[in-house]
This record gives sequence, structure tokens and C-alpha cells, in this order.
Amino acid sequence: MKKSIVIFGSTGNLTYKKLLPAIDNLIRQKRLKKDDRVYLLARHDISLKQYIEDAKKQVKEMLDWTVLEEVLEFVYFHLNQIEDYQKLNHRLKDSGYTDNVFYLALPPKLFPEVAKGISASGLVTKGDASKRIVFEKPFGENLESARTINRELWRYFDESQIYRIDHYLGKEMIQNILVVRFANRIFGQTWNHNTIRNIVIIAKETEGVMSRGNYYDKIGALKDMLQSHLLQMAALIGMTRPKTFQSEDIKDAKVKVLNDLKLDSSSVVFGQYNGYLDENKIADDSQTETFIFAKAHFMNDKWRGTPIYFITGKKLDEKRSEIIINFKDDTNLNQIFSNAKPNNTKLVFKVAPEDGVKFQLNVKQPGLSDEIISGHLDYCHTCNWVGNTTEAYEKLLFDVLNNNKTLFTRWDEIEVMWEIISEIQHMNIPLHVYDDFDHLKEIILTEKGVDIDAL
Repeated sequence: MKKSIVIFGSTGNLTYKKLLPAIDNLIRQKRLKKDDRVYLLARHDISLKQYIEDAKKQVKEMLDWTVLEEVLEFVYFHLNQIEDYQKLNHRLKDSGYTDNVFYLALPPKLFPEVAKGISASGLVTKGDASKRIVFEKPFGENLESARTINRELWRYFDESQIYRIDHYLGKEMIQNILVVRFANRIFGQTWNHNTIRNIVIIAKETEGVMSRGNYYDKIGALKDMLQSHLLQMAALIGMTRPKTFQSEDIKDAKVKVLNDLKLDSSSVVFGQYNGYLDENKIADDSQTETFIFAKAHFMNDKWRGTPIYFITGKKLDEKRSEIIINFKDDTNLNQIFSNAKPNNTKLVFKVAPEDGVKFQLNVKQPGLSDEIISGHLDYCHTCNWVGNTTEAYEKLLFDVLNNNKTLFTRWDEIEVMWEIISEIQHMNIPLHVYDDFDHLKEIILTEKGVDIDAL
């Protein structure tokens, strides 16, 4: 069966920065065949060669444009004209493309209009699994807008046809969390409040908003990171073993634990980096947060009393995304080993910029001394599989093409994640202007009583 990917919004950053490199990799690996097609839709009356010349200025990676050109087709298209949808439908059918992915690389406000056009033209028939629609976060701007968008989509598509992308779920180590947890009995027996002291989920960036000012100023760190990426990571850490490791059972387990997660609204710290107001396309009086700290708990017996700390922001001291599982000390540790480092045992899932897993524990220093030091069992995923690891979008596109929904978010996941942050959205939380991460750590320590360095 010949496959096609139809991209709405082919002249946007998402297509240039993520989708085209992913498509190039899929072709190199023969996951996308030469008789498959990628249709690039845009409101620009240009040729494919002109499009490629423009794309070369935007794409940083070295792509094989000669091979790409064989599978790309450019389509002059107006989103608000039903005739263009009908012409596209005839074009796909006449060319024999019956297994089609429609990728909405567009702002969410355009989803209803495009969904209506796709449905009314016959491009997609509700319930036909060979026709899928894909779109990116943000899935709305709040709980109500997310529900509104979803109701519109459900008018035209069945849930089985809808693929909601959270690109973090396509990252290698995010996929590895369930393997480490459930394929190693040592963690299966200790993954609870009796053994784990706290959980820290970090996503730090050194860069500011760069060219995304117009988008970011409407979203902020709460909706851009916590509502999606960080809560998804928390769900994978906190969930119980699913009935099976099939897509729907994994999602059921995630939704169950997300329903148990409660943010401590009194713990929240909002920050905005110094200079944010001078960035391009940022409102002069913007109160948008570029940093957030929050504490949460899973309100169930398994995790009773175990805090989860979320830390994410821009213009910080390093680029680092990690999940840190801090284990409790043995109650007799210091009676037996008086010089043992307290709170030293931890498991770290390294998501970016490295992929890997690190286990830190107490060990004896070599030699005649009885000093106890930190030891590390460190697995570097990217080091061991050079050339064989995939980028998030490459994996996600491959899964869409093959009807695999495991790494995509279901509507009830989206809904409960919006419910989790809805209370904070309606609170008047003070905004701290910060110069660096040390500034923020001091605020969190003095105002919230949490020592980040000691976590």
C-alpha cells in the first residue's frame, strides 16, 4: 500500500527544523519508500525547486536534497477554500495513495477549519484507520479551549485516527523509562514511598525564547513544559504496571496515576529572565513566566508522602533534562558507616543533551582509607549506539505511518493534565525577575523552604 504524508504548514519552523530532517532519515533507513510521497501544502505559488532552495536556508542538518526531491511534491493551497481540499483528494486517489497521514503543522486556532475541510472533501472518512490526522501541542490554552478543540475534532474523526504529538515521548530515554522500571526486578520491588525519598523532574535550557517570542509570550513555561512534557514524565515514573504493554493499557495506567497527582499551589515559583521584555515580539508589560518550580504528590498508597519537584525554565545555567529518583538511606546507615554521605543513592534518567541512565551509590574509597565516596554505574545510550539512535520526530513519524499510537497522547491524558494545572492558571502568582539560576534557588529556599542542591 502506497503511503503519503500531507503537511499543512510546510513553510513553518516545525517543518523546516524537525519534519524534513526526520523524513530524510526515514528515507535513508528505507522506512519511507521512493514510491511514497510527502505533499507540502502552503499558500505560496512557487515550484518545488524554489521551495527546496528556501528550505536549505532554514534547515541546519545536511540533507540529501536530491533524494528528498524524488518524494516531495509542493501544492499551492488555501486553507479556507474547499475546492483545494477536493483537488488534493482527487490527486491522492488518482496517484494511488490510500494510506494517508495529514500533519497539521499549524496554530491550534486553524485546526477546526482544516478538520472541516479535510472531512467535507472526503480526504478522511470518520473511522477509517488508513487516514490519520496529526497535530502538535499546545492542545488548547486551558481546559475549556482544549475541550472545545477536541469536540470539533471528534465531529470529523474517530479518536483512533487522532495522533497528538508530545515530542518528548519520542525521545529515546523517555521510551526507556518503562523498560528500566519493569524489565529489572530490583526496581519493581523498590519503586514506592518506602524506598524513594523524592522525585525531581528537570528541564533546563540556556537559551531564551529566540525567534519564538510571538508564540511563547502567549504560552509560558507552565503550559509549554509543565502541562505536557513534565507531567508525561511524571506519569511514566509514577504509574503502576499496565495490564499489557500495548498502547491503550499504557495510557490507562498513565491516566490513573495522573488523576492521583495534585500540585501544591502554595509551592509554585514563577520567574521571568532579565531581558525577556527586550526580546522580539514580546509585550512590553508581559507577565509571562519563563521559569517554574512546583511541588506535587501522587495521592495514593504507593507514593504516600513522596514529593515530586518540577523545575523548568529558560536562560538557566545549563541545558539539561533529567528525571532523578532519590532513594532513602537505610535507617542504620550512619550507625554502621559514620562517614557515609547522606541521601547519596539515586537513579538518574538522562534525557538531554545526553541519553542514558546513571545509578549513584555509596562505595569505599580505594586504598587504606575507610572514607566513603560516591560511585557511579553509568550507561550512555548514545555512546553505545552511535548512528543507530533516532530523533524524536523520526520515531513519531514512523509510528504514525505504521498506526502505532503508544507514544501519542490520548484525549483523557490531555484533559487530566489541564485539570492538574487549572488551579495555578487562575492564581495571581508573583513573578520574580531573575538574572541566573542561583537567584532562583535562593528564592525557592527562602520562600518555599526547599533546598534544590540538597534534593
